Amino acid sequence: MKSKANSTVVSNNNLADNLKVSSYSIFTSRIIIAFVAVILLGVGTGYIFSKKGSTSSLKGQGSVDTSSGSKEAVGSQDTKTFKDTATGTLKEGGIDGEGAYHLVRPGGTSQNVYLTSSVVDLSLFVGKKIKVWGETQRAQKAGWLMDVGRLEIVN
Repeated sequence: MKSKANSTVVSNNNLADNLKVSSYSIFTSRIIIAFVAVILLGVGTGYIFSKKGSTSSLKGQGSVDTSSGSKEAVGSQDTKTFKDTATGTLKEGGIDGEGAYHLVRPGGTSQNVYLTSSVVDLSLFVGKKIKVWGETQRAQKAGWLMDVGRLEIVN
């Protein structure tokens, strides 16, 4: 009987040895290479998309001469996204946290268009009469809140 008990112990030890041999790390060289490749592809496509996005159609808005009154438009050429337009004199300040600037238009303060923009630096055009193209946004306080994508100085 001792021999059966010993053989059971031996077979259990062999099973334990087999488990130790068959256990492996999930971080094999192939998986590490795959992770590195995915990261490099992600960075590469992000770089490409950042160059091909709406900013690729921007003109050099930092060098725009605002004193000349030229009709040069700055910003995106995407008129499908930025289909709403408004014209007025650009002033600083929003209304209750909505918009950083506003367009003063005929008809009083109820006709103001409050503006934000991540495409055009609106600070370059304060005090100028401009036409903007943008996308209307939901607002709580502003009668009209627009995200500006394109701007043109009006004479």
